[in-house]
Amino acid sequence: YWAWSKMAQYSHILPPHCKELVRSWLKEDIPSFDYAGVVVGDGPEKAVLLCKSRGVLCGIPFVNMIFEELGCNIQWNYKEGVTVQQGDKIAYIDGPSNKLLQGERTALNVLTRASGIATHAKELSDTVKQIPWDGEVAGTRKTTPGFRVVEKYSLLVGGISTHRFDLSSMIMLKDNHIWSAGSVTEAVSRARKVGGFSIKIEVECRSLEEAKAAASTGADIIMLDNFEPEALAIASRQLKTLYPYLIIEASGGIRLDTLKNFCLPTVDVISLSSTTQGYGTVNFSLKVLKEGKNPLNPKVKPEDL
Repeated sequence: YWAWSKMAQYSHILPPHCKELVRSWLKEDIPSFDYAGVVVGDGPEKAVLLCKSRGVLCGIPFVNMIFEELGCNIQWNYKEGVTVQQGDKIAYIDGPSNKLLQGERTALNVLTRASGIATHAKELSDTVKQIPWDGEVAGTRKTTPGFRVVEKYSLLVGGISTHRFDLSSMIMLKDNHIWSAGSVTEAVSRARKVGGFSIKIEVECRSLEEAKAAASTGADIIMLDNFEPEALAIASRQLKTLYPYLIIEASGGIRLDTLKNFCLPTVDVISLSSTTQGYGTVNFSLKVLKEGKNPLNPKVKPEDL
């Protein structure tokens, strides 16, 4: 087993308000009475957390906080970030019976989604390592309201970059900003006045002309949006020649199966929305340990009837 402090190298960066987030999840699931609690009572029980499909284990700090809030103890058999297999006994939890079951579904929901994101992130990371390529694969701000900290955390566990965390993390000027401001140069100039020296400015560009205008006005990062690989190669090469320290990001319609086509020497970042939208999940279950009861919950066959 691993102590809390050694479970994952990223658990230490989580903000203190995560505990408030966990409480809000429990409040959503138990807004008033836990009626089924009368059936099980509050006697001591032990449960096993089982993996039901292969994937990267992620979400341990959040699951810990869920069961700690309910007065339960959890011991992990696997470290966060490792690949687990169907049938693996991931952890054991003990505590009052009703409290174990109050945390069951919330914990499984978080673990399933976090592990799914981390699994997809690792697939992306492993893909670019085969090339090799010196840039970064990143997520986007297309996250689930109220669940962003889990999703961004899961990207890190899976081995890729989070991109900006929120609107306050970096200034990103997209087409709507530029159209409202009247021009790329005006938009960048206005943004620099409020962002100052400490906040980077990224500009989404749909043409090489826009990208050059943004770079010449002081943008730090250029996102070449919806460029085909051949067009991306030409535009990024020209931009790097004129502005060697400019960061070039490719985005728009990039998938796992097309990722390698965008891993060019003159591209520094590739962002994909599939990292937090459209990923697969990893299935887990939690079962109370009772003599004579099979926690694996096998399929019921006709001959069993």
